[in-house]
Amino acid sequence: MNRQPLVDHIPSLRRYARALTGSAWAADDLVQDTLERACSKWRRWLVGSDLRAWLFTLMHNLFANQVRYQARRPGGASMVDIDDLDDGAEAPSSPESGLELAIDLQRCLLRLPQDQRAVLLLVCLEDLSYAEVAKITGAPVGTVMSRLSRARSRLRELMDGSDAAPVPTAATNGPPVLRRLK
Repeated sequence: MNRQPLVDHIPSLRRYARALTGSAWAADDLVQDTLERACSKWRRWLVGSDLRAWLFTLMHNLFANQVRYQARRPGGASMVDIDDLDDGAEAPSSPESGLELAIDLQRCLLRLPQDQRAVLLLVCLEDLSYAEVAKITGAPVGTVMSRLSRARSRLRELMDGSDAAPVPTAATNGPPVLRRLK
């Protein structure tokens, strides 16, 4: 097994994990878990297929499993606790520097539902195609496009400060509740 192709993808895995979790520690743990899983399941990767997409699929599935596990724990604590960032996280303030803008962007990203955040990050940060994101997330291409559109709209609202909606938790990231109208 040649390890170099795997090592070449670590920076992009770390970047995606950091944006997905909102925490350097959680991101490092997620990358390590992903690499451990990749090494233990190496025989399942098809030679000639996209290694990057396979690694992102492993990471996405691990993260989704961790979010589900956290939701089942007493108290339903979310992996991403926006309260740890700052008490003033309701709406971003007008940024005076690039650092403040980055912090506000991180806060707003963490306010997106997990499925929308994952699609937004894979398309915009990792520059993956809709088809690749659909394969990674296990969602149809149309759903990926819809989630991306909703994520962009919601992120724009949050960055403008026009919406101070509550932070989504693992319990609210599930499928929407449908009502029957007569």
